[in-house]
Amino acid sequence: MGNQLFQEARRFVETAKSANPAELDSAVGKAKNALSSAYANSTVAEQAQLQQMQQELEQMT
Repeated sequence: MGNQLFQEARRFVETAKSANPAELDSAVGKAKNALSSAYANSTVAEQAQLQQMQQELEQMT
């Protein structure tokens, strides 16, 4: 099944990447919340991927 919070965070990040400018701030905020929720319950490898996703979000704003 995998880490559900991790999968959700990945979906939110992908949504933020494709968001139009009017929705970008909201989408990025939701993605950051999802990343935060997923981080504590993730493996070290997943945490590394979550950190990469976080960096991608930071570059978008």
